Amino acid sequence: MHLPQALNALGSLLGQRLSTSKHDLDLHGRSESYFALTPPDAVAYPQTTAEVQQIVRICAEHGVPVTGWGAGTSLEGHALAVQGGLVVDFSQMDKVLEIRAADMDVTVQPGVTREALNQELRATGLFFSVDPGANASLGGMAATGASGTTSVRYGTMRENVLALQVVLADGRVIRTGNQARKSASGYDLTGLMVGSEGTLGLLTELTLRLHGVPEAVSAGVCAFGRIEDAVDAVLDTIQMGIPVARIEFVDAATAAAFNAYAGTSLPECPHLMVEFHGSPEGVAQDSARFGEIAEDHDGLGFQWSTLEEDRRALWAMRHNAYYAILASRPGARALVTDICVPISRLARAVTETQADLAQASIPGPILGHVGDGNFHSILMFDPENPAELAEAKALSHRMVQRALDLGGTATGEHGVGMGKLGYMQREHGAGWDVMTTLKQAMDPQGILNPGKLIRPR
Repeated sequence: MHLPQALNALGSLLGQRLSTSKHDLDLHGRSESYFALTPPDAVAYPQTTAEVQQIVRICAEHGVPVTGWGAGTSLEGHALAVQGGLVVDFSQMDKVLEIRAADMDVTVQPGVTREALNQELRATGLFFSVDPGANASLGGMAATGASGTTSVRYGTMRENVLALQVVLADGRVIRTGNQARKSASGYDLTGLMVGSEGTLGLLTELTLRLHGVPEAVSAGVCAFGRIEDAVDAVLDTIQMGIPVARIEFVDAATAAAFNAYAGTSLPECPHLMVEFHGSPEGVAQDSARFGEIAEDHDGLGFQWSTLEEDRRALWAMRHNAYYAILASRPGARALVTDICVPISRLARAVTETQADLAQASIPGPILGHVGDGNFHSILMFDPENPAELAEAKALSHRMVQRALDLGGTATGEHGVGMGKLGYMQREHGAGWDVMTTLKQAMDPQGILNPGKLIRPR
């Protein structure tokens, strides 16, 4: 790696938009999760695809690693420059380029956040559906294959990215996909790039699928005495074909954290939070049917509302769950693990995980998008106590192994990054070697986000 020469060339290209200040380096060396501070050697702030192209060409010429950065909200260390080099921060590429309301799609730069996009769409009667909770950048969401609370109805990023513009490791710019809703033309390069975590290219434009804002929305919450009853209610809801837009689970510890953090008064027991989209009559019928299912499973009273302020309060509480849980143990850090299993095996995965946590010396509240079999545990540990971090890792390991035993995956939405790298061989077998072969063909120097996703060199 010839870093000084690369920095000289990058400085000529970007001027003050190339930073080596300690503040910037430390800011881009942090993670939302448990990983140690890992500052890069420099941070670049491009404004155009042409600049990204030049940045990558310079780094390729001098063998400098390149790591993309969106909003920094990833949980598996995706954006950490573990081999040093350059972080490319896309925050100044934050324009909504074109809204095509008739086609129900939009083209954006990667630094646009999901909340900013939906603000821009307010007058169109359309919205972008993928909602991971954090106000993440859309480029980062595509790179990690993100999903979230609404995926049970509208799909994940994989279903909602129609086309991409990508800068490859040698500086070539390609366009993948198009605006058509289906194609039988060639390899699915868009699908290859979504979820590739910046190891195959840097995304500089995204064309995204939009959905119509529903005529009516209802949302509600129901408590359950037992975790098994809540999960069984989810299974019945999905299997009966009730068109739920969100169906979220939180355990008793999470409900208690909500009460302490937000001043709510939830019973300290497991809860389901649900939302339905459709006509006024339809959402009322769906809410009533869910209420009957909850009652059949000993639900403690389903309360629902169509008032926007009630819905906003409910989902704000859910979206702040991570911070509410962290606040329940001041000074703690968290290892946040997520698994996804076939929905028929969800109850077993949740109850066995809960049994593990009951024997642990550290707290690990459970919550998740149980409508598609995905749930999380936020394993809190004292950062000054190595034994607690080791215990958190052991608990996470048991969760992942259980998911794989049940025919599931090591990560339902957080991605692989560094944190789940050790499970790729078991989950994918020879398929992981194929991923590595693709990486070597497209990035022979290994400069794009090294140390993530694929087999280490």
